[in-house]
Amino acid sequence: MCADAMKTSTSAVIEDRAAMLRDILEEVAYTRGEIGKDALDARVMAAMAKVPRERFVPEPYRYRAFANGPVPIGHGQTISQPYIVALMTDLLQPRPDSIMLEVGTGSGYQAAVLAQLVQHVYSMEIVDALATAARERLQRLDYVNVTVRNADGYHGWPEHAPFDGIVVTAAAPYIPPPLVAQ
Repeated sequence: MCADAMKTSTSAVIEDRAAMLRDILEEVAYTRGEIGKDALDARVMAAMAKVPRERFVPEPYRYRAFANGPVPIGHGQTISQPYIVALMTDLLQPRPDSIMLEVGTGSGYQAAVLAQLVQHVYSMEIVDALATAARERLQRLDYVNVTVRNADGYHGWPEHAPFDGIVVTAAAPYIPPPLVAQ
């Protein structure tokens, strides 16, 4: 790739990331009555700005990486829209010494955002191919404070409990009692 094309590509990613952050702020303003806040924690927004979302989206969908909507990642799963990732992260009230559990690793994006803010993230994914890909991606991107396990998140990860927060990014009809206990 020539230097001019790389510069244009890098510039486009920076612009797209900035647009994503503006979209999140607009969504927060639009939903403030429902979410009970006028703004998200500045640290959450900084983490969203830092994590390379485009690296967590499959190549055929990279053009949609920063759109404020879910994007397919394979196996019938999606990467959540940026606003939802930011809101869920904010609602966890992450601290630098927090230990978090994520149920539903997917592409690893939510775990990467949390990893910018907390001591450690334990993330569970029931789909083996997604767990493996997310683990490898997070390692390539040097997220050393994320541990991914291929398992059903119903029972949580009791050997690392209690957690300071648990985010369930996978659809569930109810909150499993073992997660509440952790």
